[in-house]
Amino acid sequence: MSDRSVDVVVVGAGNAAMCAALSAREQGASVLVLEAAPKDLRGGNSAFTAGNIRTVFNGVEDIKALVPDLTEEELATTDFGTYTEDEFFDDMGRVTEYRTDPDLCETLIKRSLPTMKWMREKGVRFLPIYGKQAFKIDGRFKFWGGLVIQAWGGGPGLVDALHEAAEREGIEVMYEARATGLITDDDGVHGVKVKKDGKTMSVRARSVVIASGGFEANPEWRTRYLGPGWDLAKVRGTRYNVGDGIKMAMDAGARSFGNWSGCHAVGWDFNAPEFGDLDVGDNFQKHSYPWGVMINALGRRFVDEGADFRNYTYAKYGRVILGQPGQMAWQVFDSKIIPKLRDEYRIRQVTKVRADTLEELAEKMEGVDGKAFLDEIAKYNAAVRTDIPYNPNVKDGRCTEGLAINKTNWAHRLDEGPFEAYQTTCGITFTFGGLRIDEDGAVLDTEEKPIKGLYAAGELVGGLFYFNYPGGTGLMSGAVFGKIAGASAGQKAVGNS
Repeated sequence: MSDRSVDVVVVGAGNAAMCAALSAREQGASVLVLEAAPKDLRGGNSAFTAGNIRTVFNGVEDIKALVPDLTEEELATTDFGTYTEDEFFDDMGRVTEYRTDPDLCETLIKRSLPTMKWMREKGVRFLPIYGKQAFKIDGRFKFWGGLVIQAWGGGPGLVDALHEAAEREGIEVMYEARATGLITDDDGVHGVKVKKDGKTMSVRARSVVIASGGFEANPEWRTRYLGPGWDLAKVRGTRYNVGDGIKMAMDAGARSFGNWSGCHAVGWDFNAPEFGDLDVGDNFQKHSYPWGVMINALGRRFVDEGADFRNYTYAKYGRVILGQPGQMAWQVFDSKIIPKLRDEYRIRQVTKVRADTLEELAEKMEGVDGKAFLDEIAKYNAAVRTDIPYNPNVKDGRCTEGLAINKTNWAHRLDEGPFEAYQTTCGITFTFGGLRIDEDGAVLDTEEKPIKGLYAAGELVGGLFYFNYPGGTGLMSGAVFGKIAGASAGQKAVGNS
């Protein structure tokens, strides 16, 4: 391979990277995208998501702008509600324990809806998440948890739409091309070293945008930064996010930032493969736990399953499951809830047991102290406040009382067979620690000064998420900061900044 020269190089080919590439192209820059994966595995973690994107919207008119093909019947039978900037701020503050960087957070929220409209202009199509984020009550769908919109075709559909836009706009994507380091000197960054077909080549560029994800697929880094035991976690998404982008930026003097001991990790099927499977996508997740109970190997509940809507707890409960004996937990439901389980509970590749009685179920739940489990369920059932009405659309306060760990909402007695239990472990999605950027998407050095010619977006930007995150915020963050970083990189490359 011979050396190349281009205005802007983008490292990565997922949502953040492709938004950066499209944004740089808008500035008149020539753009080359480097993707470590082969074409059929392109898109990083974005391809493994459900495509859910959290955005501000102030009413149905904003939804119609994003989904113009909604029918009159759909509009008449749906209560979308609103999700204001203030509500988004409140959610980001609450779930990150108010550690989220205020400037990054404000940029994310205020630019969310305009960025969604820009993506729509680029050819990305959206639809309401009727199947997983809305309940039908009295003939009307009502959305909950502030998360309403997803990309057509989920994560793969989002990635394909962005790549189709890039192809239309003359952006080249080089596959199986792993960026190994930055070309730098005292005047900043001037390109990227690339390994392609076993050969190292140089791609000279006026600007570089790194958007190649976190380090979740690197077990050595996971153990180093997240702690002991994290080498045992399953990886929900791509095997290619091993921290290369973070390392090359830090080697060039970039400042690390954010929650390096934190990550997004969920309940994931116990027998899922080591890395994500695009044929299954995110369906190894098991996210109906707020309506049931979670039991560990000791036969005990260990978490408040109903502490909040799934959107606000699922990204932190994977860590809790990893800390249980055997790094596993069983989710248990009875016949009142089984018909309402999310679609991912019905896939073929699922670790599940079913029984007519709790006693029979206890015998089938591998690795669990059956006697302790039956004792735990008896105490749980006795503690449920059945006088409080059940309502899945709100935090209904239907709780337990008197237990060591009470369930705060959506408590049901497990007393109507048949019963089902699903075995889960920890699936890591992405890591929270990364690089520090400014309001233009420029990577800052250890003296808090921009590294000339270097920009970043996506999962490897630190400072936005701590401990937890609101569902759908990852793709929104990638798009917002990808667009910003791409615009800045493009402007610099063509001499407009």
